[in-house]
Amino acid sequence: MKSTQYVARQPDASGFIDYGEGEHQVWNTLITRQLKVIEGRACQEYLDGIEQLGLPHERIPQLDEVNRVLHAATGWRVTRVPALIPFQTFFELLASKQFPVATFIRSPEELDYLQEPDIFHEIFGHCPLLTNPWFAEFTHIYGKLGLKATKEQRVYLARLYWLTIEFGLVDTSQGRRIYGGGILSSPKETVYSLSGQAEHLPFNPIEAMRTPYRIDILQPLYFVLPELKHLFALAHQDIMGMVDQAMQMGLHTPKFSPKAA
Repeated sequence: MKSTQYVARQPDASGFIDYGEGEHQVWNTLITRQLKVIEGRACQEYLDGIEQLGLPHERIPQLDEVNRVLHAATGWRVTRVPALIPFQTFFELLASKQFPVATFIRSPEELDYLQEPDIFHEIFGHCPLLTNPWFAEFTHIYGKLGLKATKEQRVYLARLYWLTIEFGLVDTSQGRRIYGGGILSSPKETVYSLSGQAEHLPFNPIEAMRTPYRIDILQPLYFVLPELKHLFALAHQDIMGMVDQAMQMGLHTPKFSPKAA
């Protein structure tokens, strides 16, 4: 696993995490900026979730504040983790309806892009849709499947997650919208993903699993769901059968250049 310069904050005996003033300022800058950028670009289910969560703008939220809303909506909760966790832990958490949140926030120098998922990415990017039953169900079943999968199968499942939960688009009656948390927590990718510069393909789970990606660039390709409820339908299909098919068919040629060493 990669190393990280960030250290997750520990809570006190009552579960409260004390952040510094500079960290609250970073949160405020990120959330106020991003709420403007997602206008007319985020799907309605995400916006409904933002409204339900009622995230503070002036400070980093405490995990229990988020948990009260998530648990009442879909039975989910967020759980504090270090900056990076192994696949096994990730799948265990999702399988038990716990979404991992690293309790640190990026530095002002890395305001626009961070490779490690910080508290802003996890809470602002992903938690709004965890109030949605379709999205919550897909994420839960995904965790259960990942727990039983082999190491090789997990790599294919990771691509499915990347191209749905992190970088997914969806067609709506208002037009094409974003639901992926990796896009919605990034000002640059929010604009770019719908700008016509990247390729869009109708969502196909097997094709998504065969599509290589890089985490450190704007995505060259996004898959588009016909509607968000499609995730719920997918959760009840034979995803592992699709994984096996994707493994037999092999990977597509990457649409990006290899990362320089």
